[in-house]
Amino acid sequence: MSGIPNVDLQDFISGDPARKDKFIQEIGAAFGDIGFVALSGHFLSEELVGNLYSEIKQFFELPQQVKDRYEIAGIGGQRGYTSFGKEHAKGRKEGDLKEFWHFGQYVEDNPKLASEYPENVLVDELNDFNVVGKETFRMLEKTAKYVLRALALHLNLEETYFDAYIKNGNSILRPIHYPPITEEPKNAERAAAHGDINLITLLMGAHGKGLQVQNHEGEWIDAIARPDQLMINVGDMLSRLTNNKLKSTIHKVVNPPKELWGTSRYSIPFFMHPISEMPLNCLEDCIDDKHPKLYEDISAGAFLHERLIDLGLIKG
Repeated sequence: MSGIPNVDLQDFISGDPARKDKFIQEIGAAFGDIGFVALSGHFLSEELVGNLYSEIKQFFELPQQVKDRYEIAGIGGQRGYTSFGKEHAKGRKEGDLKEFWHFGQYVEDNPKLASEYPENVLVDELNDFNVVGKETFRMLEKTAKYVLRALALHLNLEETYFDAYIKNGNSILRPIHYPPITEEPKNAERAAAHGDINLITLLMGAHGKGLQVQNHEGEWIDAIARPDQLMINVGDMLSRLTNNKLKSTIHKVVNPPKELWGTSRYSIPFFMHPISEMPLNCLEDCIDDKHPKLYEDISAGAFLHERLIDLGLIKG
């Protein structure tokens, strides 16, 4: 398939200490090396995945003037629709060849956070769009919680170390549509090379060629998952927290060969973010004489703000 290791979340939640330890070792090794795994045994049902793809395809097929109504000014694209070519990778001027939607957190028992986050945008034309989006968000968030529990144990932290930081965290579910390419792109790719901002990313839709990951030798390798798997990678926040022990790997979505320009591609990443107060100060266990501290202390909220400016989504 590809050079990406495979892991099964059912090992971690099986109740069998040997299987649980096997999962911790496997995901820890993968994230310390290539920074990516293909994960099966997650909490998304086949039916839910099918429903989500159906809803997002219907949304992106709506007339442009209808979609444009859902592009909300003044919130940096944090909710609702972002039109084609608006976002670019850090250090790039060319906009990526994609349009996308953002579902955000569904805050529970925290009026302060509920007032800080933008509200989710409701699509009038599609009755099930928001219902299916919310359920997918919940199941991916649950999957991410157990992955982070395994990583906490790998890092010699208490198993639930991340739980309080990710509850009501500023996470984003982003259905992406890469439309058919109609003319030779001028120095633009479907998604230019970048690292993710967040703790971990869970990606649906990495089932065909397109996603590529840069290994330690600087080579680009295809990252292809089975239809029942999620591709999961380390984000910059987790890399920073672990003083680069866990690797945030540069990746990109390349343009297809010319004979496939007429096809759309869909992918759906879930960006697991903590609450903004989470400190990203390098963990003491990850600093020693061979691995001096690489990063200044910063909160997750301040780091996110810096990166959104870099991406051109908010003004500095």
